[in-house]
Amino acid sequence: MRKTLTLLYVVILAASGAMAQVDRKALRHKAIGKGAVVGSVAKAGVGTLVNSPRQWGRGPDGLAKRAASNLGKNIVKQSIQAGVAAAHHENLHYQRSNLHGTVPRVEYAVKSTFIVPRTNKPGKTVALGRVSGNLGAGMVSQAWLPAAGIGAGLASGGIGLGADVGVNVAREFWPRKHRKTRGK
Repeated sequence: MRKTLTLLYVVILAASGAMAQVDRKALRHKAIGKGAVVGSVAKAGVGTLVNSPRQWGRGPDGLAKRAASNLGKNIVKQSIQAGVAAAHHENLHYQRSNLHGTVPRVEYAVKSTFIVPRTNKPGKTVALGRVSGNLGAGMVSQAWLPAAGIGAGLASGGIGLGADVGVNVAREFWPRKHRKTRGK
């Protein structure tokens, strides 16, 4: 476990040089903004209902521990993701397709989770920031979770990647916002 955490720390330090290129305001918003806090509390509510991890109990203390754990995991994920994406010149913002039909749009959304546009030149690249952010957050969060291990960390990272796929599919099919035009 220590070797894994040390390796992740080295990756974070290597990516920290790229952090100069990161939009810190956007990172702060994604890591600890309203959406992040609401999402962490919502996940904590679900965790409390199913009592997972059960060592934390179902009361207000358990809810608070789960919310803090979820927020901490999100902070780690967003920090690793932003640093690695900046170093690897990745644009992690989802760009909707102009495809027609359900299957092509779902395929596009799934592929766009792992293959993203480059920021320094034309073309696409593997979304190392997204993958390392999810796996890194899954592994680091095992440090404060009860009865955890490497397998649980990898599983948590995989679940995070699956959630990112689901979010991209939802973004693909969510109705587009149209600007209201003023009439004279």
